[in-house]
Amino acid sequence: MQLTKHTDFAFRILIYLASTDEKLTRIQQLADGFDISKSHLMKIVNKLVHHGWVASVRGKNGGIRLGCAPGDVRLNDVVVLMEKTLDPVNCEEPLCALTSACKLKGVLLKAQDQYLKHLEEFTLEDLVDRKMIDVVRLIT
Repeated sequence: MQLTKHTDFAFRILIYLASTDEKLTRIQQLADGFDISKSHLMKIVNKLVHHGWVASVRGKNGGIRLGCAPGDVRLNDVVVLMEKTLDPVNCEEPLCALTSACKLKGVLLKAQDQYLKHLEEFTLEDLVDRKMIDVVRLIT
């Protein structure tokens, strides 16, 4: 399973914010640091804000910061929130002639379930350590 860029960038944003000691970060700063378009980044941040993982402060001196404790953000929850669909295969478009007897989707769904259960064991806090904090400082 390969994550979409949307989910990849959400993880980057969350890791970055968890590594910045709660100071405010500007969207443009993240866009420049990760070489992501500002408009694409804003869509991702908006979703993270609505979920409560990121806090947004408006105005001249505004920005974003982590909106909860890093230990409250489970990695599987980020994947489920950010991925448009978790279906491992699309048997309907075009309609597959093998669907009535095929076992592939069931096998892939079981593998995906194990993948998500594994991610459930980890939080954002598990991804942030001294080395990550030092790398984040280089970006800003």
